[in-house]
Amino acid sequence: MAVSRAVKAIRGKLGAVVIFAAFLSQPALSEETIIESHGYSFFGNLSYPADYEHFDYVNPDAPKGGEIALALSGTFDSMNPYARLGRASALSTVMYESLLGQIQAGSGSLPSDHYDEYYGLLAERIEYPEDKAWVIFHMRPEAEFSNGTPVTAHDVAFSHNLLLDQGLKSYADAVRARIPKVEVIDDHTVKFYFTEDISRRSLIDQVGTVPIWSQDWYEETGARLDEPRMEVSPGSGPYVLDEVNPPRRVTFKRNPDYWGWDLPINQGRHNFDRIRLEYFADSTGAFEAFTAGEVTFRTENDPKQWASFYEFPAIDEGWVKREELPDGFPPNMSGIVFNLGSEPLQDRRVRQAVALGFNFEWTNKSLLYGLFDQQGSFSEGTPLEATGLPEGEELEFLKSLGDVVPEEVLTTEPWTPHESDPDRLVSRRNLRAAMKLLDAAGWPVGSDGIRRNDEGEVLRLDFLFSANDSASARATAENFVSNLEKMGIDARFESVDAAQYTKRERDRDYDLIFDGYPALLGTGTGLAQRFGSEAAEYSLFNPAGLASPMVDRIIEESLMTESEAEEHVAIRALDRALRYEFFVLPDGYAPNHWVAYWDIYDHPDKMPPYALGALDFWWYDTENAAALKAAGAPLR
Repeated sequence: MAVSRAVKAIRGKLGAVVIFAAFLSQPALSEETIIESHGYSFFGNLSYPADYEHFDYVNPDAPKGGEIALALSGTFDSMNPYARLGRASALSTVMYESLLGQIQAGSGSLPSDHYDEYYGLLAERIEYPEDKAWVIFHMRPEAEFSNGTPVTAHDVAFSHNLLLDQGLKSYADAVRARIPKVEVIDDHTVKFYFTEDISRRSLIDQVGTVPIWSQDWYEETGARLDEPRMEVSPGSGPYVLDEVNPPRRVTFKRNPDYWGWDLPINQGRHNFDRIRLEYFADSTGAFEAFTAGEVTFRTENDPKQWASFYEFPAIDEGWVKREELPDGFPPNMSGIVFNLGSEPLQDRRVRQAVALGFNFEWTNKSLLYGLFDQQGSFSEGTPLEATGLPEGEELEFLKSLGDVVPEEVLTTEPWTPHESDPDRLVSRRNLRAAMKLLDAAGWPVGSDGIRRNDEGEVLRLDFLFSANDSASARATAENFVSNLEKMGIDARFESVDAAQYTKRERDRDYDLIFDGYPALLGTGTGLAQRFGSEAAEYSLFNPAGLASPMVDRIIEESLMTESEAEEHVAIRALDRALRYEFFVLPDGYAPNHWVAYWDIYDHPDKMPPYALGALDFWWYDTENAAALKAAGAPLR
């Protein structure tokens, strides 16, 4: 029986078992190739074999113990991050695991030295046909929740359906259309079926990374996933909730009875005995808590503070370390997001004019100490970044999409940020260009200096800002709004508290906001939630409300690609299309991780590219901690 080249590659790279099952049909004999593996990657290129002992970048002998304390600005009133109402605490999902292992959302990938690979956690092995029409997860029978009850396939099916019934509508709609059925085969075997005649991209990893909750707990308590609450269901993860003291503190403790300590996927990870989160009214209070030793680890995102605020006694004593660690991910496309539901901003010329009010060069030099780099692409600095005119396979791909692709996309280079005068806030050349665009868009300046349309409506734009954001972010926004006012726009800077900000953000009650979108590293069904038209009106993951037939088609075609080379062509075209639609104005990014910490922690000498990993694979240095305390360091 012939073995396909793809199957040979899978067998060689993954150590996967390929089982050929022949099924007798009438009148002919058919066969189906079933792949069985310890992990999953769409193209079958797992880096770690079935008998791996630990990930290469971790310290498998990292000591367990100690505490890490982080500061957050704002407040919280819930431990349920899935409710639309309320403001959930950070790390509210840290107690829960999934069939395939993953790092905390937004913190990087697992493993952190390779992208888009998944390895079994609650599942010890998976099997699926070559066409990925379904997947079966074989679960580890020893897995249990923190209350001692077993984690079963019934809990997996329950969790999947709970997200569909009570989770976010944008998520539920997308998943129902692609995953019509989940079947419990036995207590430790669960099967998911996928819709026919659609792309199977991201479906196995989608169901494999759903957090698993206890069905018994939900049924006994009557709790709902869509309501804010402080009570948490038992999780199966290495940490359990220790203390909740709203609105000030949340503490998690390492579970010594955690069922999975001996798994290869967990070696050298989850090393702290306690993770403590301290909440403060604003970023100033959070920073002062760090200087005083109440908080022990800090990821800095304010260039001004990184450049000039780290001058305090603990620095002078050598008790606090500062490091710039490499960040291998392209930056997220973050900055000033335009609400495309705002009537004036539906005109691309207005958005272009508003963008000209942002002076990156002056902002970087005057407010950010020159530490930020400017960004133009959703795939900045990677081979997926669109450059120049489309040509070759990318041009052929775009032409194949027909009329949904404007001629301008084919004949012009992708959008790039404008240049401004670094020595003055108001760049006169850009101001003149912006005013011409606004005139052409039907918003001329009246005798009072205010722009109005033919109906006499004032061109008003509200910039929503969170009061607990950094001083540098506030200054950036206020100066930007000042430039908009010079154009004749009735621009208003609205700084509101954390609770109001969360509600207005969810209701999309703003014209302009600091927000963003993830970097483009590959395709997946999640792109539709982020950039697609279907959920554009209500998706919390699409703050601009982007709805573009061109973007929709490119996403659809990207999901049907059959090789990495084809996928790269599609993503490059998507980067070009998103930049053409112009719905976010990037405000720059830090090229590295900026971290400061009391010298009681350690990390691998060679850091992996795709995660900072402070809560994942760093560890507590008992000797250093004792020495600092003996020297008088104000540590707990």
